Amino acid sequence: MTEIEFKLQQSLRNVVANHEPGAGSGILYKELSYAIGGAVIQVHKHLGPGQLESVYQRALAKELGYQGIAHECQVPITAHYKGDPVGEFFADIVVERRVILELKSVAKLLPVHRMQVLSYLRATRMRLGLLINFNTPVVWREIRRVVL
Repeated sequence: MTEIEFKLQQSLRNVVANHEPGAGSGILYKELSYAIGGAVIQVHKHLGPGQLESVYQRALAKELGYQGIAHECQVPITAHYKGDPVGEFFADIVVERRVILELKSVAKLLPVHRMQVLSYLRATRMRLGLLINFNTPVVWREIRRVVL
């Protein structure tokens, strides 16, 4: 395990301990989350900060494929109002039909980005989303777990 991967795991543990309900019972999709984090680090190592979100999405999809992790890109999600469909939006990447990845390339993650992931989780009834900002010198510090 590299130092960066160790720090990612440590960071994810700290986020979970401080923000996830039921954190004492363990991390939701722990191994899958670590594998995704490793793929994110690989992409960032090769591309660095400053690219468009779409470039990171394509690169991350390739890296997930290289690692044998099942995923789908630009997954349509239907928004409902009182049971009726009222619109559609797209999750950047859905991993193993369990984890939604929302990729950003922004100066700073904002609360609205977390709300976007929560909306996706509610609409899909999935429990875990990872909000990832690639526009940073150290990407593992910009991976946020969002749990519903």
